[in-house]
Amino acid sequence: MAFITLDRKAFHHNINMIAKQLQSRDKIALVLKDNAYGHGLEQMAQMASRYGITRAVVRTIDEAMVIQERFNYILVLADTPTIPMPQLNFTINSMDQIRQFPRGSRVELKIDTGMHRNGIAPYLLHHAFEKISKNGLKLEAVLTHHRSADELGTDYFWQRHRFEAVKREALTLAKRYGFEGLRFHSANSAALFRSKEGHDDMVRIGIAAYGCLEMGPTLPQPDLLPVLSLWGEKLSQRRLNRGERIGYGGTFTATRQQTVSNYDLGYADGLLRSASNRYIAPGGETVLGRISMDNCSFNTDAERLLIFNDARQYAEAAGTIAYEALVGLHPRLKRKIVE
Repeated sequence: MAFITLDRKAFHHNINMIAKQLQSRDKIALVLKDNAYGHGLEQMAQMASRYGITRAVVRTIDEAMVIQERFNYILVLADTPTIPMPQLNFTINSMDQIRQFPRGSRVELKIDTGMHRNGIAPYLLHHAFEKISKNGLKLEAVLTHHRSADELGTDYFWQRHRFEAVKREALTLAKRYGFEGLRFHSANSAALFRSKEGHDDMVRIGIAAYGCLEMGPTLPQPDLLPVLSLWGEKLSQRRLNRGERIGYGGTFTATRQQTVSNYDLGYADGLLRSASNRYIAPGGETVLGRISMDNCSFNTDAERLLIFNDARQYAEAAGTIAYEALVGLHPRLKRKIVE
């Protein structure tokens, strides 16, 4: 069966580079949402906790429950509890959401500094503090998210400037409403390497930890190593004659006699159909014909084929980004940690 390997040494290399940039390992909050960007939630949580990372960020309560024994702090980005869950922190993404949390919930208030997706407008900060206090919630942090930290331009700087103003007002309000020890965080992977400033009390590290960060051409590009490799196992092999065509629609026609092997994964496993007839694997093998639901064909006789070991290259051939290529990998694919 097709499978995934996770390179522990590559992961440690990436975390070491991140810690060096931060001058601290304690500020790292590893983003493990969406099955750890397709890498496997439990496997990446295991590697992270053994390395010494104590903070994690997830999307849902279900994800948090899987890894709660491994981390001292877990922030849930997009879920609301129906019962008190004092072991978790929850993100407030809108004013209306405040009243939905059970009393005593530990919450972190998201500010929309320019992403215009989730979070409250800065001018509502006072109202939000008042409402959080009235609803008996424990406000522990204020955060924001950068929209273009990986691209050259001014967006990163004016968003950071807006957040600095928010922080000053928030500290004043924290004293008024008794929210002691208020923390702040804004930096994602790109922001971390964009600047050594503005990292606040922690950074939310996602794609950089997995080794697939892509920065704009004039921005710093850290020497990170991809963690995930995708492998296929051969289902069948045949000798293709000149003029014979492969797969649905016969979109590849052989120009010579050649060996073709079929492998046990397709778009049901997360392969991108748009890579059909375009992608070349790390060993030089070319995908021939359309990628179908459970199959893909390459011009090789290998029993086991490395489909990709750098999602960025694969994603480029498919006309997308590494994030999509990674998170689409089906959870049923076996994931194993290798040295």
